[in-house]
Amino acid sequence: MPTTLAVLLIINAAWAFIVWPQFFRRVRRDERARDTAGRPTRFLVVHAVLIGISLLLAVVSVVVATIFLITG
Repeated sequence: MPTTLAVLLIINAAWAFIVWPQFFRRVRRDERARDTAGRPTRFLVVHAVLIGISLLLAVVSVVVATIFLITG
């Protein structure tokens, strides 16, 4: 893997860690996030799962890029 691609993976992961947590805060405050009893709705659960997967992929990207940059 060229160094440029490793750096691109790290930049992509940084972007995910900047954008997704802020988006999740907005989703949590959305009126569709909870029903009248205060329980999480599908809207909240689906967004939480998608954001969780995105952040997991970002972590994997950083790990792979770091391993490559260390081992060359």
